[in-house]
Amino acid sequence: MKIALIGASGFIGSALREEALSRGHSVTALVSRPERLTAQPGLTIAKTDVQDTQHLGEQLKGFDAVLSAFSGHAQQDIEGYYAKGLDSILAAAKAAGAKRLLVVGGAGSLEVAPGVLLIDTPSFPAEYKASAEGARYALNKLRGQSDLPWTMLSPAAIIAPGERTGQYRLGTDQLLTDQDGNSQISVEDYAKAMIDELESPAHVNGRFTLAY
Repeated sequence: MKIALIGASGFIGSALREEALSRGHSVTALVSRPERLTAQPGLTIAKTDVQDTQHLGEQLKGFDAVLSAFSGHAQQDIEGYYAKGLDSILAAAKAAGAKRLLVVGGAGSLEVAPGVLLIDTPSFPAEYKASAEGARYALNKLRGQSDLPWTMLSPAAIIAPGERTGQYRLGTDQLLTDQDGNSQISVEDYAKAMIDELESPAHVNGRFTLAY
């Protein structure tokens, strides 16, 4: 497939990039700092500004799918920057006639009890609140539109570098935990699950999650 990957040099974006390339897909990395990436077979590197909707729309034309690992972690107003960027990506993807949009989500919008989201619990870390609010906004925005087929993959509560095991459980809107109450996934397994979804769609117009 021909994949446009927004944020291909970030923490999760890098894992998605390598997983897609390892499967023989053609990946165009749309990044704000192209110098952070090294040329390799199957990879095209292009500079982009996700806030420039018109230009982004031109860049997104002709792909089988658009993958967004965009985040606002480096910005002062993380939540506001992310929300504005997500709006721009969605509008650009629609303008480009994208066939499908897959978005990296957050764990904060997952339920820990009926009607109770992880982000709204007292123990949710304050340092992750802004990015989690941005991801919650993205989920609601995607759910509120029907013009473009979409999928969001929310990770476990903890996502970190590790192994690509291929051994994990999938869920939908509830936070998954193991028998000890831990909710974890490696970024490598996260990338595997996302590219699996790209290749064999099972959650179109919906959100899903994973954990060990």
